[in-house]
Amino acid sequence: MVQPPGSVTARLPSLKGHDRVTIRRRIGDALPVVIRTWQDEAEILDALHGVLPHVPQCLVRHGDMTVLSYVQGVPLSTICHNGKRVEPHLISALAGLLADMTRVRGEDLPPLPQSWPRNSQDGRAFLRALALATEEQIRRRNWSKFGVLFATLGIPEDAMVRFVERVPAMVSRPFSLLHTDLHRDNVIFSYDGDPPLICVDWELATFGDPVHDLATHLVRMDYPAEQCSEVVDAWRVAMTQRREEAVRGAEEDLRHYVDFERAQSVYPDVMRAVTSLGDKFDQRDLDAATHAVHQALVAAETPLQLKSVPDEQAIEGILFRWNVSNGKQHSKDQGKLSIGWKRDGRVPEHPKFPAWAVRDALFLEGVAPADQVFKGTAHLSTAVQVRGIPFPVMVRRKVGPANPREKRFLNEHAVLAAIEKSGVGVRAPRVLALGTSHRHLKDQFTVHTYEGPKGAIRHPDHPAEGLLPHEADDLVDQLCELTRIDCEELGSDTLGQDFYQGLRRELLRMVAELPKETLRLARELGLPEDIVRLEEILDQHMLTPRRSGLLHGDLNPWNLVRREDGTGLTLIDWEMAMVGDPLYDLVRHMHLTPTNDDIRERLFTRWAKKMPEDRTKGWPEDWRVYRWIESVRSAYVDLDRLVTGESLEVPNVRRAVDTYAMTLKTATASLGLNVRSTANPYLAFAPPRSDHEQVWTNEHPAHL
Repeated sequence: MVQPPGSVTARLPSLKGHDRVTIRRRIGDALPVVIRTWQDEAEILDALHGVLPHVPQCLVRHGDMTVLSYVQGVPLSTICHNGKRVEPHLISALAGLLADMTRVRGEDLPPLPQSWPRNSQDGRAFLRALALATEEQIRRRNWSKFGVLFATLGIPEDAMVRFVERVPAMVSRPFSLLHTDLHRDNVIFSYDGDPPLICVDWELATFGDPVHDLATHLVRMDYPAEQCSEVVDAWRVAMTQRREEAVRGAEEDLRHYVDFERAQSVYPDVMRAVTSLGDKFDQRDLDAATHAVHQALVAAETPLQLKSVPDEQAIEGILFRWNVSNGKQHSKDQGKLSIGWKRDGRVPEHPKFPAWAVRDALFLEGVAPADQVFKGTAHLSTAVQVRGIPFPVMVRRKVGPANPREKRFLNEHAVLAAIEKSGVGVRAPRVLALGTSHRHLKDQFTVHTYEGPKGAIRHPDHPAEGLLPHEADDLVDQLCELTRIDCEELGSDTLGQDFYQGLRRELLRMVAELPKETLRLARELGLPEDIVRLEEILDQHMLTPRRSGLLHGDLNPWNLVRREDGTGLTLIDWEMAMVGDPLYDLVRHMHLTPTNDDIRERLFTRWAKKMPEDRTKGWPEDWRVYRWIESVRSAYVDLDRLVTGESLEVPNVRRAVDTYAMTLKTATASLGLNVRSTANPYLAFAPPRSDHEQVWTNEHPAHL
């Protein structure tokens, strides 16, 4: 705020001689969307005074209010708008401003935080400190309010932590004062032209690698793409004149700082966009916010390794739900704030969950805390408690890739409805509603019962380290119960009369559709990339025909929920359900779950005893074939996830890729091939593992 001092001068002599002053007061309830090294801008300006004499001076400090001298002039943004070309002489002047900051001595600046690098030339440590500051000061402080929004948009909770893990070695350069926010609004053309340009707004200043200041300047100035190299050249010339050693390796490391700037900006850009919508917003407001969020996600996609960035249509629906759930209203919507929805006739109204409850669940979805949001490979699920409904529910929306590598055969809602209708002894969620939401009715959702701890919504307990004996018995009993379900309404044998041949065809189809880069790496690692060769190997096996039944298809530990009463397990996430050989469901479970010899023997013994004979004949010879084909499948699927980075934040996926070396060894051995002895290209794609992460080395799932 700019004001004339007026009568205040009489009480504050320090204001004498100033026709105008700038009064700065931090807004108490403002979103924390920036990294601050120092909390007091006045201390920074005091350190600059005398070295950079034309920056604003602190005249008065009183509580949370600071009075600064007013810089006479006009912002660069009023003369040269964002995206417009900047004249060469101005680029040189701007580069000079960045270079002049090296004249400020580090010892004259306020004390640095304890988290800052002790070595004042370690660029890698500095970039890691910046990323961790983003995590602490921006992401965590806002996650309780915006976490569900970020998760729905595809930004994992640990995105910045994983960015830190990927920071490479960097060239050493001497640290200096950095402005970090030198954009067109913060550069003033002085009226008298001495100096021609002055930097203002120093509250985000820091002390570190000068290449970081160049990166933030490049991104926030929004130069035309063809001018960026000109800016870098001008910076190099100016910096060489002031501190030559500061340009060592600058071009190589600049991209890492630019990546960081784009990565961290996704948080403030998204939050500012959604909060820009007033209590009542029109379609133009929603379109502008949607476009801003999409731009932020696209910019952060590569540095944060985001996958499946939603298009603007999907983003519009996400923003609409979030804003309405947070008390805002589209100008065309009348009456009570709610999320409009349309029922899918395939799931009629459930007697225990009427239409009003569905509407309220969709409303609550938008404001649920982040710890009630569960991200899977294909769905984002949000647990909510609807007033008047005695049990919590889960709102599920598809967020996975449009064409997943592993094909889905049955509709999950139809499978769960068949289980409930049959009355068999299988513990599974109940389908309460199926429909589409948002004004344009394009976002499909399903509402299920939430199969977690009773009472307050809490994370369920999963047998991540393997089943206990009574849990193994309970799982077998439920697999036997699945065979009692009539699958005619779901479809006949999913993969055909010969289930193994169907699995074989699906594996060949999947491998044939893998990206070229994945297949190239597969060849380097010793896996067949030639489909004909893989088909020849797979054709070596024939299995005994067994009567088919309903299979869960993906019994990994995170799809099994331990019941609080200790009676056994609930089976969730039926999206990969199929009709086929019951032996396959059991063997795939043991492939995906740590299973020691005793539990494996217990599972097989009880299964062979309780399962009808027409479902078990020939199993002692055939189970190893299923183990074999699952090892081969995992070798390709997990390799593709390593190459693409897809779903790495999902626990079962993370465990699989962390043990890929063992998976590869098992698969190539079962194919009668050898892992190549060349330098392992997998290491180039394996995400770095932090010291606190557990390495899974005990009883890999493929070792049955």
